[in-house]
Amino acid sequence: MPAISRRAVLIGGLGALGVAGLGAVGVETGVLPGKTTVDRLTGQLPPGVPSAAPGRTVGGSFVSARRNGVRTSWTIAYPPTTADARLPVLIALHGRGGNHHDAVTSLHLDRFLADAVAHGLPPFAIASVDGGDHDYWHPRRTGDTAGMVIDEFLPLLETNGLNTARIALLGWSMGGYGALYLAGRLAGARVACAVAESPALWHSAGQSADGAFDDAQDFDAHAIFGRLGLLAGVALRLDCGDQDGFAPVTRDLRAALSPTPAGGIEPGGHDSAYWRSQAPAQLAFVGTHL
Repeated sequence: MPAISRRAVLIGGLGALGVAGLGAVGVETGVLPGKTTVDRLTGQLPPGVPSAAPGRTVGGSFVSARRNGVRTSWTIAYPPTTADARLPVLIALHGRGGNHHDAVTSLHLDRFLADAVAHGLPPFAIASVDGGDHDYWHPRRTGDTAGMVIDEFLPLLETNGLNTARIALLGWSMGGYGALYLAGRLAGARVACAVAESPALWHSAGQSADGAFDDAQDFDAHAIFGRLGLLAGVALRLDCGDQDGFAPVTRDLRAALSPTPAGGIEPGGHDSAYWRSQAPAQLAFVGTHL
């Protein structure tokens, strides 16, 4: 395949505007802390987001030893149910430049979840946590965000009444890489399924976005293509927009895995509009396996 530019294009808080058609691998999107994509003038939700009222949302923060003392914020979105059951949980991993808010303020996964549960999907909670601007959800010189999820966030979710015996993972862009990395690190005994959309993946360190890895050795130690055997036993779904710069490598990954993951290459770009369009099918996939 042709060489991919190393240049990373950081979109920051402009995810709702979309970047369809940009061809450089490394495009990342997110939303500013607390920002919502509800139109402030009309009060309308983005196209495709169900109007179903979401359940309660709780959040907080903790000082993460795994992230070398960084105060780390989190959110849990519950389905609209009064049942006191210990719900299973989907861990949502944000993209580069994003944070724990994005799952509900940009992608509105809480509303998609409420709508799906109202139509018969078995209920589960969605939990998101800060993973750093460009830490890429793996051990780095600056800290271990994967270890934070495993050793700190999952126990915190247990104390909030959730069942973490077997979890699901969902991530977009940087978080898509993170969902695959964590699924391999925890393996099928702990991870029921993993959904990676527009995953930030590269075949070599020289192709990767600036700051995604400490160096070539870090890339080689944590590259998904070098860890495919670790994903055995985890039900996988891989989605990517056909106008996304990550589409070629996503095709390569889908072809390298057996059985072929659910999902596919669908019309769209590397943006929140595409990610929202995939939410109903992805949450149904999670509900089936979780």
